[in-house]
Amino acid sequence: MADDHISADGRNGFSGSLLDLKVYTTNGSTKKEPKNHNLWPRTQARKWILMLFIGTCLLYCARMAMPICAVSMAATFHWSKIDSGLVLGGFFWGYCFTQILGGHASDKVGGERVLVISAASWALITAGTPLLAQLGSHTLAVMTVARFLMGLLQGVFFPSLASLCSKRVVEGERGFLMSTMHSGSHLGTLLAGGMGSVMLDHYGWESVFYSTGFLSALWALIVRKYLLEGEVTSRQLKTSNDSKWSLSRWLSVLKKPSVCTSYTLLSWLPTYFKESFPDATAWVYNVIPWLTAIPSALIGGYVSDLLINHGYSIAFVRKTMQFIAMGVSNIFIMRLSGGAFTSFTSAVVFVSAAVGFSTFTSSGVSVNVQDLVPSCAGALYGFMNTLGAFMGLVLVSLSGYLIEVTLSWSTVFSLISFVNTTGLVIFLIFGDARRVDLENYSQVIVI
Repeated sequence: MADDHISADGRNGFSGSLLDLKVYTTNGSTKKEPKNHNLWPRTQARKWILMLFIGTCLLYCARMAMPICAVSMAATFHWSKIDSGLVLGGFFWGYCFTQILGGHASDKVGGERVLVISAASWALITAGTPLLAQLGSHTLAVMTVARFLMGLLQGVFFPSLASLCSKRVVEGERGFLMSTMHSGSHLGTLLAGGMGSVMLDHYGWESVFYSTGFLSALWALIVRKYLLEGEVTSRQLKTSNDSKWSLSRWLSVLKKPSVCTSYTLLSWLPTYFKESFPDATAWVYNVIPWLTAIPSALIGGYVSDLLINHGYSIAFVRKTMQFIAMGVSNIFIMRLSGGAFTSFTSAVVFVSAAVGFSTFTSSGVSVNVQDLVPSCAGALYGFMNTLGAFMGLVLVSLSGYLIEVTLSWSTVFSLISFVNTTGLVIFLIFGDARRVDLENYSQVIVI
């Protein structure tokens, strides 16, 4: 990221390794990469990174409020597993619709303001959920619609984050930044599981929604007041003929797969532990897996950037990180399919390992779109996340049906393992990291 200090030649005060970007072409010639004046100054970057970390944390607190409260709400409103699956799956219907739109808007006008508007809106929906639940006898339909609206409003967040990262951060620091942001999501899940479980037991499920909604609104207000007010944060990037896209390049991008099973784990794990181990302490299984995920995500981001800056190809690094995220974690998910033979301690260990290793996707496919098309990373990330959200919708709803019909969690974990394996194989075969939004497709940026 850029530094506040401006040297005598007018360049920002980067270290040499981050400043001297060169483009290597097929004929062996080199040329200097044009200076990107949209990079955050160092002091501004620190403020934004801290606030984005907190924002991602609150986003997942709000997202996890319903899964955490699902068991209590199901008892209160007499929902079956299929009903719970419909409510939980409603989020992903909405999440699918605004991914590309949010990313495109962020690419055009800047992601900062898109994030703030999104946060203020989902804060209102979250805080209003307990009130909506009391509106009449059609609670199931109202809660499903509320989750749909939550998905719509949160759908723009990560595409906007990807757009910001591609425009404000240099290539050799993107992996760690995205991992840091994603670690905020794990902290949010941890806080929702830990504090949410305590509030659920002592103050009722309504308190979880009220507190999360209030904190999200406060975050949006602080960012609006101290980081956006009186400051132009979105500067239109200059476009040239190099950003023209052909059909073949669009097809080369669309070959990059997006298969996400983490949504299923997020949605159903609290219910799995509650039903499989009814005497277990709730905060243990709601906290430990996500406590493991935070350092794991940071380690993955640090290692990926370290490998890239030491000369390893970007494609190799992205595939290695994704193999760990989907391949290694799959080993522990498959162990969970043992069902009745799994003890509580073993289940917590397996889930923690699976969640921890899955965080390496933050420096794998999640940041890969910024390697491919930094000029429109938000829109492409939105497309990728749409596919992931659609898969999440199908898996969450299908999981509820399978649990209701088979009375077994083994089929759910087996399904997750199968989807993980399929997605990993596709990415290892077709994944790439060469820029495709340049006129000369053969150009590769090397630090």
